[in-house]
Amino acid sequence: MISIKTFFINRQLMIRLVAVVVTVLLLGIGGYYGYTKYYKKDSVKKEANITYKTVQEKDIYVRFVMETYDSINENYWAKMKEGDMARLFQLSLQKALDLKEVPVIATTSRSGVAEMLSNVISTGTSSLAKKQLVVNTVIIATANLEPYGRNGLFSQKQEKELRQNVSNINPDTNLYKNLGVETGASVDVVAKAYKEKAIVLAKATTTEAKEELKKITYANKVLTNEYNKKLYDQNKIEPTIFGKILGNTLYLSISKISPTTLSEIGMIVDNASTTPKLDSMIIDLRGNVGGALDFLQYFLGAFVGQNQFAFDLFHQGEYDAQRTAIGKFEPLNRYKDMAILTDNMTQSTAELTAATFKRLNMAKVIGSTTRGWGTVENTFPIESVIDENEKYSLFLVRSLTLRDDNLPIEGKGVTPDVDIKSPTFKEDLQKALRNTSLIKAVEEQIKSGPVR
Repeated sequence: MISIKTFFINRQLMIRLVAVVVTVLLLGIGGYYGYTKYYKKDSVKKEANITYKTVQEKDIYVRFVMETYDSINENYWAKMKEGDMARLFQLSLQKALDLKEVPVIATTSRSGVAEMLSNVISTGTSSLAKKQLVVNTVIIATANLEPYGRNGLFSQKQEKELRQNVSNINPDTNLYKNLGVETGASVDVVAKAYKEKAIVLAKATTTEAKEELKKITYANKVLTNEYNKKLYDQNKIEPTIFGKILGNTLYLSISKISPTTLSEIGMIVDNASTTPKLDSMIIDLRGNVGGALDFLQYFLGAFVGQNQFAFDLFHQGEYDAQRTAIGKFEPLNRYKDMAILTDNMTQSTAELTAATFKRLNMAKVIGSTTRGWGTVENTFPIESVIDENEKYSLFLVRSLTLRDDNLPIEGKGVTPDVDIKSPTFKEDLQKALRNTSLIKAVEEQIKSGPVR
C-alpha cells in the first residue's frame, strides 16, 4: 500500500482556462459503480449463462467480497499492487476468523483471493455465519486502508445518516420544540417565546441553564429569519452561515458546507449590497467540518468567473482538474480585501477553500494550521445481495486534495499567512492586511470566536 507520509508531488501547478462540464461531487454522495461490469448476462439473464471472472464467484458470499476487492482497486485514492491487495484480504480474513495462522492462499492475485475465500466460506455452517464472516472481512479490510478510520462498509441506515449530515439535516433536533412552540409557528410567535424564555434563563447561573439559553438563542436566530425558516420548515435544513457588518467589513461565519451554503452566501451578500462603503470581507472557517466539495467550484466562480482552474484532485497517480462552475457574482466586486480565519478544526472542503484562495492571492489566511483532513470520500454501492433486508455500500477515500504548495492537505493541513500564536502576530497582521477596517474586524473576531 502507498503511505501518505511518503507521497510527494513534484509538479508545478498551472492555472488553465479550459471550458468543461462540471460534475457535481458531494462528500459522501458518490457516483454509481455497479458490479455488473464484471460479468455478462444474456437477454433472459439466466443464472446458468452468467460468466464470472473466477468460478468461485458463483457463490454469492465470495462474489460480495470480490466486488469490494474490485471497487477498492478502481475507486480507492491510492493504486494498490495486486500482491498488497491479496495480503490485505488474507490478513482481514484471518482477523475475521480469529485465527493464529493466516489462511492459505495459492497465489497473491485476485484469483488467489477468490479461491482462498471459497475454501473458507464453504465450511460455513449457515447463511448467517457466512454473511457475518464476509461482512466482518470487508469491515476489517476497509478499516486498514489509509487514512485509517476513514473508509468502511456502510449499511443503508449509515448511508442515509451520512447523506443527512452532508445536507445539514439533523432529524433528532426540533428547533420549534426547543422554544416550546408548535412546529411551523410564525416568526412573531417564535420571537415572543424566545423573549419569555431568555428572560428567565438569563437570570439562572447553572450550566444547564446556560446551555439551554444557547439552544433557544440559536433556534430563535434560525426561525426568525424568513429564508432560514423556509429551509427548515420544508426539509429540516439548518443554516450554515451567519453574517454581520463590522465597520466596512462584511463578516461571514460558515459553520459547515452544505448544498445550501452558496445560496445563503448570495442572500447575505445581496442584502449587504445596499450598505455603503463595504470594501472588505472576512470568511470565518474556524471549526468548519467541511461538506459538499463542489461548493468551492461555485464559490470561487462567483469571484473569478466560469471555467477557471480551481483545484486538482489526486487519484491513483493522476491529477483531476476541477474548474469553476458559474460566472461572476457582481455584488462581490466591491470586496477588494479578504481574510480567511482558520483553526485546527478547520477541515475537508473548508481547508481546500482556504488553500485555494491563498494560492490565488485572493485572501490572506489568518489563524492556525488547519486539521489536515484532506480527503474526498464517496459511497459505492455493492450489488451482490447477501441479505434480502439489507443493502451495503463501500465508503472510500476517492481522492486527496492539495494545498497551496501542491502537497497533500492530508496530515499536513494548510499553513496560515499570519499565525495567531506568533509573538509578532499584530505586526504580521499589519503587514499582511492594509485595510484598516479589515484589520480591526479580524482582531475583534479572533478574540470573540466564530459567530454561530
